[in-house]
Amino acid sequence: MQIVYHLGAHCTDEERLLRCLLKNRTALGAEGIVVPGPARYRALLRDTAMQLRGQTADRDSQALLLEQIMDEDRADRLVLSWDNFLGYPAVSLRERLYPLGAARLYAFSRIFPEIGCEFHLAIRNPATFVPALATKRKNQTLEEFLAMTDPFTLRWSDLLAAIREAVPGAPIIVWCDEDTPLLWPEVLRAVSGYAGEAPLEGEDEVLAAIMRPEGLERMNAYLAAHPPADALQRRRVAAAFLGKFARPEAVEVEFELPGWDEATVARLTENYDRDVTRIMRMEGVTFLAP
Repeated sequence: MQIVYHLGAHCTDEERLLRCLLKNRTALGAEGIVVPGPARYRALLRDTAMQLRGQTADRDSQALLLEQIMDEDRADRLVLSWDNFLGYPAVSLRERLYPLGAARLYAFSRIFPEIGCEFHLAIRNPATFVPALATKRKNQTLEEFLAMTDPFTLRWSDLLAAIREAVPGAPIIVWCDEDTPLLWPEVLRAVSGYAGEAPLEGEDEVLAAIMRPEGLERMNAYLAAHPPADALQRRRVAAAFLGKFARPEAVEVEFELPGWDEATVARLTENYDRDVTRIMRMEGVTFLAP
């Protein structure tokens, strides 16, 4: 068995991925892929990790936990999704991105130490990630939230390097949230491990959210008449139709933070682009690119 942890991050897919995989339980189950409902494992794994304090769960405890998480007798792949695996929003920007993230993933990996695990993560430009995350704060003023870190020092590559050190050997699959509309079918298959030829339900869901209905209809008609040779060709077709039929209100990101201007956003975006290049070269990290 392989345990897959979809880590979010916060303010990326907002649980769309989990909902989509749950719709496809039957097709996934036929391939030995189990996607349990989140209520069955989120609090359970959180509490177990806290009780273990980094120690290893014994085999009896592991068996009991698996019985609580899944109904199936066995699975080749168990998919778990929670954007709080890395930490809660209130502590996600203390000096760096998810400072407790690597330690938390190590603790989760110790629950089932003999089962291989892998991590999947969508990253997002801090220029839009920080403002979006600020809307999730609780019991904090905006000033207190923004004072936790210098946004110009935020690097997703630092988080990934820490995860690599904490859980060596665990594959990490990463993609940019900004690219998700074009990558969605590949993201679904990467996380789930689904290898079937039939499309999964909801493969057009993200595109449908940002493309006018007529554009999506024309794109699907074109793909039906001209089946793409591979995923790359399909993405190129989707990008072309998106360029013509995108809904401006759905693709434009508006935010306002005190002290931030166009120069701030431009500088943060440059830093992010350099960070993405760094991530693409990291050992043990698979980067999904459009």
